[in-house]
This record gives sequence, structure tokens and C-alpha cells, in this order.
Amino acid sequence: MPNTQLPPKESNLFKRILKCYEQKQYKNGLKFCKMILSNPKFAEHGETLAMKGLTLNCLGKRDEAYEFVRKGLRNDVKSHVCWHVYGLLQRSDKKYDEAIKCYRNALKLDKDNLQILRDLSLLQIQMRDLEGYRIPTNKIDYEYSELLLYQNQVMREADLFQESLEHIETYEKQICDKLLVEEIKGEILLKLGRLKEASEVFKNLIDRNAENWCYYEGLEKALQLSTLEERLQIYEEISKQHPRAISPRRLPLNLVPGEKFRELMDKFLRVNFSKGCPPLFTTLKSLYYNTEKNGEKEPPTTLLWVQYFLAQHFDKLGQYSLALDYINAAIASTPTLIELFYMKAKIYKHIGNLKEAAKWMDEAQSLDTADRFINSKCAKYMLRANMIKEAEEMCSKFTREGTSAMENLNEMQCMWFQTECISAYQRLGRYGDALKKCHEVERHFFEITDDQFDFHTYCMRKMTLRAYVDLLRLEDILRRHAFYFKAARSAIEIYLKLFDNPLTNESKQQEINSENLSAKELKKMLSKQRRAQKKAKLEEERKHAERERQQKNQKKKRDDEEEETSGLKEELIPEKLERLLAFEIYFRKGKFLLMLQSVKRAFALNSNNPWLHECLIRFSKSVSKHSNLPDIVSKVLSQEMQKIFVNKDLESFNEDFLKRNATSLQHLLSGAKMMYFLDKSRQEKAIAIATRLDETVKDKNVKTLIKVSEALLDGSFGNCSSQYEEYRMACHNLLPFTSAFLPSVNEVGSPSTALNHTANYDVLANEI
Repeated sequence: MPNTQLPPKESNLFKRILKCYEQKQYKNGLKFCKMILSNPKFAEHGETLAMKGLTLNCLGKRDEAYEFVRKGLRNDVKSHVCWHVYGLLQRSDKKYDEAIKCYRNALKLDKDNLQILRDLSLLQIQMRDLEGYRIPTNKIDYEYSELLLYQNQVMREADLFQESLEHIETYEKQICDKLLVEEIKGEILLKLGRLKEASEVFKNLIDRNAENWCYYEGLEKALQLSTLEERLQIYEEISKQHPRAISPRRLPLNLVPGEKFRELMDKFLRVNFSKGCPPLFTTLKSLYYNTEKNGEKEPPTTLLWVQYFLAQHFDKLGQYSLALDYINAAIASTPTLIELFYMKAKIYKHIGNLKEAAKWMDEAQSLDTADRFINSKCAKYMLRANMIKEAEEMCSKFTREGTSAMENLNEMQCMWFQTECISAYQRLGRYGDALKKCHEVERHFFEITDDQFDFHTYCMRKMTLRAYVDLLRLEDILRRHAFYFKAARSAIEIYLKLFDNPLTNESKQQEINSENLSAKELKKMLSKQRRAQKKAKLEEERKHAERERQQKNQKKKRDDEEEETSGLKEELIPEKLERLLAFEIYFRKGKFLLMLQSVKRAFALNSNNPWLHECLIRFSKSVSKHSNLPDIVSKVLSQEMQKIFVNKDLESFNEDFLKRNATSLQHLLSGAKMMYFLDKSRQEKAIAIATRLDETVKDKNVKTLIKVSEALLDGSFGNCSSQYEEYRMACHNLLPFTSAFLPSVNEVGSPSTALNHTANYDVLANEI
């Protein structure tokens, strides 16, 4: 085995290799490796070979890297450096379990090496292997303060409230965050039943910040107020002490009913209208969910703010004509106030006229082009209206010069933009572009998980333990995030659509299109296609040249000594992605037990969900068609389905569902679709149920009405174009501003055109 000890000259060279690696001067590092290994005496020096491999890996030469590192380890298997380097190589390849084994072997050879211990701890926390993970040394400063607060947090989470109180009182002077100390005291004193002391703490906290609702909640619990009069008296006293505070005047509105509510609301509104408070409606918005609450000279602006508030009020109630009247009156009096145009755009969004909404949001943006918030809102509204190019141009005002806005937004992990793009591409039928964005979002979440490594070291060094624990908890549920869920759902929907309706090859499609053409028309079509292909090729070459130019410019700006690591990500090509069908769907593969597991879980969460109702009936119908299932599978399915259907046949089960949900249009739609699904002869009855618009139906909003109109066109009720037109006219009378119910360009009788028209408004799902 080669000697691991190097003479002074080579030893200094080896230290320079390590320094070059740390400073990312990889080419210089390779030069020093060559100087050592070119000496016949040290040509097989294990640690130098290992470092050469590690350096090569940073330059993207993965295979060579493994070759040199393994050779170095074979030559010096008792070197902690070789084992450490092998672990670093495995870690860079995301083979975390293998890397941990390497680090442990390195530690056996050098037990007190802090760098190896640090690298091992990072992998342990990344893999949530907490065994052996230990707290760092105490320091009497901000870091020590954070350590004390973290210790106290652990005590409180373990319900050790007395110990927690003693701990916080003992170390109070050494904790920097004095406000948090008082908040913890108030919380613990409440838990311990020491109510008088708790009330004093919360009163002091209110004196510090009279707008924090949590402090009022704590004070009410501490005072144990039994009557409404006592509670109102406390808020009145605090309001006198803090006359500028909004919360002590706002919170009583949650408590009082009837005439008292009107009295307090009148006072509250007058004050805020007089001084002009744009967020006033937002402050009162939560009161709308409570169905029981539904002579001085004023300054000239008071009327403006009253009109602004009433526009929001009637918009919330779904009375869009009145809302537009008030906002238009406000704009006529003050045409330079951004909030007014923003609200007008919002009303049109709720109406379902997304083009008009984007237009007015663009108007708002033009009043202050330096406002990033309104710029982002405008881009979002444009995407909702399928104006992707315009949205990208809008965002380009705040993105880096020299690169396209789309690329820069991807680099910045701007996922609100990407998820909206996904939906827009999906609505336009550009599935490849949509899937590309889905994969970009998935990459972001992978990178967020991988980026934990940076915080393991940073948080321990800065001693931000409470924030660190929050980070770890967030990472554990990261893929429950709304952005990931939205992208994943869209990807699944697209793949399902492509699975059910595979894309036709271009050559076959050309043959189909050319069958009905004359020779002259065919020649003209082919010539046009050739010109389009040539133009597309030239455009692609131009873009490629532009990208190369940008990359060269960016490379020049980098520090000469910092060398970029290679290993490019796989390019996401839309045309390739929309033809990838590598997924398995239980229903399409006939995996009945897995299907049963899915519907059971959904049933446990919400047994009355309309979409679940459709799944249950379709599932049961599918099971009944398969008579060749294994006996044990049939037995399990029969037992479990009996529990859900309560021994009723499908028709009776559906009828009960319709009766139980007679005032919900969403449920009526699902029940009607299943009525037709089970019995095609009941088409007329099913359509009558789905298209009910009488007063008893409660959820006649834009989103649900559009869903019904789409169902009339997509085959859910068979061929019913005439019924669709009757329904469209009825909806148009109900919601005259909604674009989806306006007559199509080709007027009546073009269901395909109408379906494309209504599909643009599926984006209203979450915000109406």
C-alpha cells in the first residue's frame, strides 16, 4: 500500500489542492494534482487521486471522478480523507445513504474531525435520521437567546408549563426578544390557570400593540367575562386609551347582534370613510360569513370611500350591476386612484368576463408602472384570460435584462406565474407547454428539498433553532403546498386526457386533411406548410444564437477564478412531454382494490362530495361489468360497497343524493349526470334537473353555472345543443356581463365554438 505521508514540498502542494477546491478554482487544483502524481514516487498517492476525482466531479466529469476516487480509496483504505471524499462524491450524486456510510468510515479513522462530523450531521437531518444529532455549545448572546427560546418551546410542546414558566423567568434577562417573552408568559399563565397575572400581561401587550387580535383573545380568556355588556365595556375602555387603534372598535362587531350591531357599525364606518381607509372592506370581510349580521359636515373624499366600499359590498353579495355602478361613479370623480381600477377589474373577474378584467387591471397598472404588486396582479389577470404573451411582457418590466421574462421567472422560482401559465396552456390545448411548466415546478420543489443542506449549517451556526425547526416541519409537508398540488393536478389531468385521446401523428393527420383537397389545394397547403416550417426553423436558430450570446455575456461577468460546475439539467421539450404517457391510472388499468381504497378515503373525508358521488357510481358500474374477478377480490368489493351504498341499487342511491341536496346546483349537476349515465332514456329529466335556476337553488354563481353549460356540451348528457342554447340565454339574463353566456361569434348553433368559449372561464374556481 503506498505511503500516505508526503514530504514537505508535495504536502504543501496537497494543501493548495484543498484550498483550490474550497475556492472553486478547479483547474488550478488539477494542475497541482498533476504535479504530485507526475512524480513516480507518488503516482499512486491515494488522497491526491481522491481529490483529483472530487475536482473532476465539480467539472462535470462524473465517470472519471468515480474512477479516480475509487482508485485512491483502494490505494489508501485507511485514509479518512479518501473516505470523506468518497462520501462527498456520493452526496453530490444524491446517494445519501451511501454517503452516510462513507462518512462513518471516515469518522472511525478520525473521530474528532469537525468537518466530517458537520457533513454527517447535514445528511442525518436531511434524511431525518436524528439519532446522534446533538445541540451545539451555549453562547451568551443572541445565539444563546435563541437556544433558550428553543428550549422553552420544547417544554411548552411537551405541556411542561410550570417548568416552562420557571425557565423563562430564570433566563428572562438573557433573552433578546422581550416581546416574545411576554407573549410566552401570557400563554403559560393561562394554561396554569393564573388568570389575574395573565390579564395583566395581556393588558401590557395591548398597550404595546393595540392592533393584535390575539392579545384581546388572551385578555378575554384571562378575565373570564360572562356577559356581552362586560365584554363591550372592556373594548370601550381600551378604545379610550388607544383612540387611534382600529381593533378595539372592530372586534365588538363580531359580538353584537341586531340594532346594537347597526349602531357600532355606523360609528366604525363613518370614522373610516372620513379619513379614507382603503383596506376597510377587507377588515370587515369576515362579518359576511355571519348570516345574522346581514350630523357633521364630511370632507369631499368621504363619498368616494363610501362608493368604493359599496362596490366591494355588492360584489361580495353577487350584485354585480350595482357594484359596477358604484365603482364607475367613484372612477368618474377620481380617475387617478389605482384602487378603483383594481376593484373594477376584480368585479369583472367575478362576473366571468376575464378579458375585460385584464383590461381594467392593465389600466390600474398604467397609473403606477413602478409598483411591482400591481404589475404582478395585471400579469395574473392576463394569464387568466389566456393572454400569455402579454403577461410575459408585463412581467419583463421587473425581470433581468438580457434574458426572456419566462426564463428569468423560472430561475427565480416564481411559481404563481408558472402555475397560472400551466392553467392557461391547458385551457388553450397546448399540453406540451403546460407539461413543461409542470416539470419546472416539480424541479423547484426538488431543489427546495435539496437546499436544506445550506440551512443545516447556517441555522446551527446562527443558533436560529426555532426557525430551523419550523423549516424542518415545512420540508416534511412540502409537497402539500398549493403550488405543487396545482401543478401536479394539471399534469395528471393532461396525462389522463392524452391517455384517453392519444395525439395523432402529424403525417397521419396530414393524410386525413389532404383526402378532401384538390390537387391545386393540396399543392398550396404543402407549400404553406414548407414556408411555415422554414420560418419556424429560422426563428429557432435565431433564439439559439441569442441564448448563446446571452450565455457568453453572463460568463464574462463571472469572477475569473470561480469556475462553473457543469451537469446541465435535462431540457424540457414541449413536443416530447405531451407524448409521454408513462403513468398508471387505477381506473384505466382495472386496479379495483386500489380504486376502492381511494374512494373509501375520500368518503371518510366528505361523503357528500358531488365529484365523489360520480366516482362511486362509475366505480360500482365498472365493478358490475367485470364478472371474471377473483373470488376474494369480489368478496372484498361487495362488502365494502355495501357499507357505502347501504344495500341500495345505483338508481335509488342517486335519487337519494338528489333529494338530499335539492338546493345545491353542484350536487344537482352531479346527480343529473349520473342519472343519464345510468339510464340514457332519462336525458330530458336529467337536463331539467341540472339546468334548474329557480329561487330554491342557492349556489347560482358564475363558476357553477359555467360548469353546467360545459356539461351540456361535452357529452355528459348526450347531444343536447338546443337545450344548451336555452340554458345559455337563461344564464345571460341572470348574468348579462358574463362572457361565457354571450352569443358566440357564429351566433346560435355552434356547440364546439361555445365550448371553447366557456372553457376560458374555468379559472374562477377558487376566488369567487
